[in-house]
Amino acid sequence: MEINVIVNGKTRTFDADPGQSLVSLLRENGYQEVRTGCDTGSCGLCTVWIDGRPTLSCSTLAMRANGKEITTIKGVGESGKTLAKYLVSEGADQCGYCSPGFILTVLAMGRELENPTEEEVKHYLNGNLCRCTGYEGQTRAIMKWLVSQK
Repeated sequence: MEINVIVNGKTRTFDADPGQSLVSLLRENGYQEVRTGCDTGSCGLCTVWIDGRPTLSCSTLAMRANGKEITTIKGVGESGKTLAKYLVSEGADQCGYCSPGFILTVLAMGRELENPTEEEVKHYLNGNLCRCTGYEGQTRAIMKWLVSQK
C-alpha cells in the first residue's frame, strides 16, 4: 500500500506492507539513524517525531504515518547537536546507540514542559533505556541544557 509522508522536510512516497512497522519502513528506505532495540516499545531507541510528538516507531504501523510529518535525529539539526554536546561533556554518551531516540525525546520534553524539575525530567524519560550509564550523566546534562534554553 502506498503512503505519503514528509521525512525531515522532504516529501516521500513509500510502499508499505500491511502490518509493517514504521521503523522497518524507514530503515529499509535508508533512514538508518532510526535505531532498533527491543521491538516491543520498551526501550525508546526507535523514537521519531510524528507531527512533532515523540513516537515509538517500532510499535507504530507505517500506515498510521500516512499524510504526516516524520522527523528523525537528522531532521533536528543544530538543536540535536547542541544537546549532544551537553551529553558528551557530562560523560553520558558512552556508546551512543541510544542517543538518537534519547535526544529526540529530550528535545520534545523541552518544548512541552516549562522549567521541569529533575524528577519531572526522569519521569518524562522513563521509556528511554541506556545500557551504558546510570543516568546520572544524562540527568546532569539535561538540567544544564534546560538552563541554557532560558
